[in-house]
Amino acid sequence: MSDNSKKPQEDTQKNPCSGCDKSSNCSDAEKKNCDQQQREEQMQFVLAKIKHKILVMSGKGGVGKSTTAVNLALSLAQQGAKVGLLDIDLHGPSVPTMLGLEMQRPEVEDDLMLPIAAHGLKVMSIGFLIKDQDDALIWRGPMKTGVIQQFLRDVNWGELDYLVVDCPPGTGDEPLSIVQLLGEGSGAVLVTTPQKVALVDVRKSVTFCRQLKLPIYGLVENMSGFVCPNCNEKVDIFKKGGGREMAGEMNIPFLGQVPMDPRVVEAGDEGTPVVLTYPDSPTTKAFTEIAAELALRCK
Repeated sequence: MSDNSKKPQEDTQKNPCSGCDKSSNCSDAEKKNCDQQQREEQMQFVLAKIKHKILVMSGKGGVGKSTTAVNLALSLAQQGAKVGLLDIDLHGPSVPTMLGLEMQRPEVEDDLMLPIAAHGLKVMSIGFLIKDQDDALIWRGPMKTGVIQQFLRDVNWGELDYLVVDCPPGTGDEPLSIVQLLGEGSGAVLVTTPQKVALVDVRKSVTFCRQLKLPIYGLVENMSGFVCPNCNEKVDIFKKGGGREMAGEMNIPFLGQVPMDPRVVEAGDEGTPVVLTYPDSPTTKAFTEIAAELALRCK
């Protein structure tokens, strides 16, 4: 693991005592309390400028959660919204690759990191801060929480209509931390595939949201049917409808179905997501309609 991956949170920390003429008389405990207060105030200042925070979650990996997060963020931006995209999948950040930003590094201005601008989005990911893309981040919970706090507090997101957060699969440290930090004005979009093995796990995500009192904006059924890349005909070669059925059983909104499309993989690998590369495809139409429905549910 490189030195860069060990300490991403040290570069943008302000000295909480700078400019304070009473600091020489403060005890260590008072300085620590002052530091914590300033951090909390900065966090609230940043979050107050973000209208809606959308956590994209899944019960298990491999269901297309990151693909959904990226294409939903782009679809919201195409509808005229100011959108940020935060990748907190610390052990497997996919967003830089999907947007063609692997070699990008954020600049620092006035002690705040500037998110990377791409396709009308403001983007931040741990992938921008590690020296080598092959580095493994071997971190425990408190260090993960600290980095997620920094991605909110110490990034100049500016005024946003939506902050789309790509969470890692499951219900572990990262989703728990981001839910507790974001507070009011946040909600979840859950992603699943139609198969039972994915549906069993996404039910746990529903329970997670309900236990934390996090509103669920809706469920997306990904890889629902197959779209021929040559003629755009949709064929149901695999099971479909499981997500819609589960949403009804658990009484959560159903946002829509996204078909399996080989062009999604192609576009993501090339760093130009499908909603940009194939604007007339059934897959892009599905993402556009889901984004429009999501925007209505956020109001």
